[in-house]
Amino acid sequence: MSTASRPRAPRRAPEERRAAIADAARAVALADGLGAVTLRAVAARAGVAPALVAHYADDGMDALVADAFAGIVARELDEVTAIVAGAGDPRAALAALIRTLASGERDEVTAVWVEAWALGRRNDALAAAVRTQMDAWQRLVQDVVEAGLATRDFRVADAAGAAWQVLAMIDGTGAQGLVRWGAGSDRSALLLRAVEGMLGA
Repeated sequence: MSTASRPRAPRRAPEERRAAIADAARAVALADGLGAVTLRAVAARAGVAPALVAHYADDGMDALVADAFAGIVARELDEVTAIVAGAGDPRAALAALIRTLASGERDEVTAVWVEAWALGRRNDALAAAVRTQMDAWQRLVQDVVEAGLATRDFRVADAAGAAWQVLAMIDGTGAQGLVRWGAGSDRSALLLRAVEGMLGA
């Protein structure tokens, strides 16, 4: 009796194969969540055998999940950094940052963040990646606040602390938006009023 066999994946250079598996892991995470990043799911997305994913994920699945998270949120950071840089003065930059993140158009990435905070309790590699990416986001917001202090658009004693508070508000309202709590309100307007008051704008 003959049985159907999986078609052999075309041969690729190791780095090309590793990149394809990383791309597949990010795609699974965005579509179905970080918890869905398994050997079988990544293999199916990449069109390879699970054993090949295991071979290239030589640091283990925890590291593959962490790398998928880091790749997704680093890409968003690059996009938002470009938006902020093109906004002009510090007040416009702050408004652009908040409107971009609170619009609801990036809820897939927000969901990845929320899941990463939860899964990071038991995945040390993911927890480390979360801390690194949160530091990078705080640096972006802090740069905007410091620019506003230099132009006297903002008045606040602790730029780093203010950046942390801004991110906490964005993250909190973003998580609420995932379950459509407060869906009738404009998150951007609420956040802008709160942040401007905090910064003395």
